[in-house]
Parts: sequence; structure tokens; C-alpha cells
Amino acid sequence: MEVFRLSKREWANELSGKGAAKYGARWNSPGTEIIYTALNRSLAMAEVAVHFSISSIPDDYMMVTIYIPDDVSISVVLESNLPSDWNSFPYFSMTQVFGDSFIKENKFCLLKTPSAVTKGDYNILINSFHKDFNKIKILNIEPFPLDHRIFK
Repeated sequence: MEVFRLSKREWANELSGKGAAKYGARWNSPGTEIIYTALNRSLAMAEVAVHFSISSIPDDYMMVTIYIPDDVSISVVLESNLPSDWNSFPYFSMTQVFGDSFIKENKFCLLKTPSAVTKGDYNILINSFHKDFNKIKILNIEPFPLDHRIFK
């Protein structure tokens, strides 16, 4: 499987959850390292774009293509098992606890979660502490400027 991550140029070569751990996000609380990826480039862009306005669009983003072998363990979060407001903003603490537990339990390397931004799409969260993490490799890194028309 290939997954995608939109990253600032200076961090594009590094598969790390340190950035997510700084502030926390929908599926992790501050202090919990987790790597956010998406099943397609459009979703990777959308997941990042919701945090910008027309005046703050960065120009240094890279699209990182990541290879994950089929034998890497995965757990799936079903939307039907989440509360009705799981995708609200600010983040619902239950989803953060869910992601934190995924990392602490360390049973799976991957967690497939529904996207809060694009209904019907999915993110793949990566546990860099899992024994299978060393099987995951960056395949490609290329510039990915965000189209200003998205922010009109």
C-alpha cells in the first residue's frame, strides 16, 4: 500500500510523530507521537489545508509517498463505533484517547481512521514504536505547492 503525507520541506525526509506530539491533534494528545498519513494525495492536502487561510499559505510543502508492505499489522476504526460528533472542531478528546491507547498498547503498527475533513476517505496513522515500523519506507518526495484557488 502507498500512503501520502504533506510535510514542510525541512521535515519531509523524516518519518516521525514528533510534530504531532508537540500540540496533539484529532487522534493524539500532546506528548503522544503518531505519524499522520492519508490514502490519497487529495486527502493529504485537504487535511493540511483546513489549517490555513489565504494569507498564510506556505510555499514549502512536499508530498511524501510512503510504502507500507501488506504484512504490516493494521487496526481499523469504524465510524459507527465513534460518537456522532467525533469529527467536530476543536478535537473531541475521545478520539485523542483512542489514538493514545493505540500507541501505548503497541499491538498494531497502523490505525485506519475515517477522515474528519473528507467524508468517505481514510487516514492511516503510523506507530513508529511498533516492531513493523522498520518495514515502512519513503518512496518519493516532491514539491507540492498548494493551489491558491482552494482558499478563495
